[in-house]
Amino acid sequence: MDLTQQRLSFYQRDNLTFDVIDSGPLDGKPFVMLHGFPETNEIWRETSEILNSHGYRTYAVNQRGYSLTAQPKKTSDYKSSLLVEDINTLLDIIGQSVYLVGHDWGAIIAWDIARKYPQKIKHLIAISVPHRAAVLRSMLTSNQIIKSYYIWLFQLPLISELLFEEFPKLSESLLRNTGMNAQQILDFRQRMIKEKRIHYAIKWYKALPYELNLKLMGNIKIPALFIWGKYDAAVSKRSVELNHRYMNSQYKEVILDENHWIPVQSYVLLTKHILDTI
Repeated sequence: MDLTQQRLSFYQRDNLTFDVIDSGPLDGKPFVMLHGFPETNEIWRETSEILNSHGYRTYAVNQRGYSLTAQPKKTSDYKSSLLVEDINTLLDIIGQSVYLVGHDWGAIIAWDIARKYPQKIKHLIAISVPHRAAVLRSMLTSNQIIKSYYIWLFQLPLISELLFEEFPKLSESLLRNTGMNAQQILDFRQRMIKEKRIHYAIKWYKALPYELNLKLMGNIKIPALFIWGKYDAAVSKRSVELNHRYMNSQYKEVILDENHWIPVQSYVLLTKHILDTI
């Protein structure tokens, strides 16, 4: 497929169809942008507009469980290895090396892609969540295990689904406490609850025990930019301090006076750091 001649609104892998927001010059150097939990590819609208104005083309993907036509039922269908291959299929369609951007869970998948397919990535930009190994190591020496309480909560059968679907005021209060603003809460209510994505999104967490793979801890061998907000409710400073240990190439770290939701609340500053680095 020659993407310099047409827009890409969706692509397929196996029996799943993933929707994509493709914007910017058709011949622009490509960015692939991965959202996290509990958001969709809509979080990249403003960042994409700025990148597009600088001549870059952007592909913002709704990932497995978030695309309404890519929602397998089994928890094991949300293993990281499958999430990686979903995006690798898009990389093959694009057919040239890309700038890969990920936030939250999207950052985790971006780290994994950079490790497995370094030849397909020009530059990795990970936001809010460090390399898996840095996060796990920090649990032994910091409050990271406490900050990650929700991961253990989401392992309990039906509890997490009930939290979001039956106790919306409580779940939205928890999200608000992480720094989400009023518009983000409204977007969450519409895209995740009313459009019934939340049940599948939680499976990303439930699938973690299915893939305890030491290969996921390997070092990154391509240029990487990591951006973190020092008021992040989910990620400890110690995990950020450890991140450089897992970099074997050019590595830049930016710490902002922000919370976890940098792509939505600080997209101008985020995009400036991206453009200053790549």
